[in-house]
Amino acid sequence: MNIALFGPPGAGKGTQAKELSKHYTIPHISTGDILRANVRDGTELGIKAKEYMDKGELVPDEVLIGLIRNRLTEPDCETGYLLDGYPRTIPQADALTGILNEINKPLDSVINMGVGDEELVKRLSGRRSCTCGESYHVMFNPPKQEGICNACGSELYQRDDDKEEVIRQRLAVYNDKTKPLIEYYDNAGLLVNVDGAGLVDSVLADICKIMDQYK
Repeated sequence: MNIALFGPPGAGKGTQAKELSKHYTIPHISTGDILRANVRDGTELGIKAKEYMDKGELVPDEVLIGLIRNRLTEPDCETGYLLDGYPRTIPQADALTGILNEINKPLDSVINMGVGDEELVKRLSGRRSCTCGESYHVMFNPPKQEGICNACGSELYQRDDDKEEVIRQRLAVYNDKTKPLIEYYDNAGLLVNVDGAGLVDSVLADICKIMDQYK
């Protein structure tokens, strides 16, 4: 089964993708992981990507799509793949469609996890982090002592990208650049919408009902 998982920042794509990858034994493919692996391994495309990353610039589409193409031709993708958070723009979607047809691995479905903006702000702005790597949420996973890490006793902090004004800016960019892809894939007959605002297990069960059709 060849699936792309969509949704705005904070929708829980990464959480769901990890569980789905284990359940169906197909690789969870995120662009961030691919970039880091290629930079670490010093591949030709990884070196190109690092040049842009070191300057704080976005990696160009042609480099990114090349990395994704290479990843999708690896042996563990023989039985399918789960794309997480890619593509993000119409040009990326056009390029991806061309490559997937070329390697004979077209998408079966694009699953869109819909969550309202105010719920996303609540989810993301409530996150708290610790220097030891532990993470919490003031509502959903609070520490035993307010503001203090359970594991090491250090003071928790809020990351800059978890502050409300930054979150709203990220959502504005998503709505402007990525939301048009929902119509793009709907017109292609591939889009399936899922309510991403529920409990993690409930959302997972809804996604599994869709993916079971392609087993």
